Amino acid sequence: MLARLLASVATGEVSDVLKRLRVSAALYLLAAVLGLFGIGFLVFAAFVVAVDRWGVVTAALGFGIAFLAAAGIVIASLRIWSRVEARRARRRRMSDAGVLAGTAALTLLPTLLARSGGLGTLLLPLLAAAGYAIYRENARTEDPDKD
Repeated sequence: MLARLLASVATGEVSDVLKRLRVSAALYLLAAVLGLFGIGFLVFAAFVVAVDRWGVVTAALGFGIAFLAAAGIVIASLRIWSRVEARRARRRRMSDAGVLAGTAALTLLPTLLARSGGLGTLLLPLLAAAGYAIYRENARTEDPDKD
C-alpha cells in the first residue's frame, strides 16, 4: 500500500488516489447507514412478532431488558479488554525501556573505554544497571506467568 502511494506521488496521481479514497469512504458510509436501517427494521419486525405473541407491555419489557443486558455485556467486555491492553502496554514499555538502556550502554561503551581510567568509569554505570535490575526483579507485585 505504501509503495503504491509513493509510486502515485512520483507519477503525479495523488489527486486521483484522493478522489478514489473519498468515493470509497462515502460508499462505505452509505453501506453502513443502510446496514443500520436494515438491522433496525429486523429488530422492529421481531418486536411486532413479540407483540403479537405476548402483548405490548411484555414485549416492550422483554426487549428493554434484553438491550440493557447486551449493553452491560459490552461494557464489561470493554473493561476487561482495556485492562488487558493496559497490562500489555506496561510490559511493552518496560521491554522498550530495557532495550533502550541496553542500546545506550552499548553506544557509550567505546567512549568510556577510550577515556583514561576507562575501566573505573565503566564500573559505576554497570553497578547502577545491576542495581536497577535487582530492584526491578524484587519490585514485581504480580506473577509474570499469569495472563
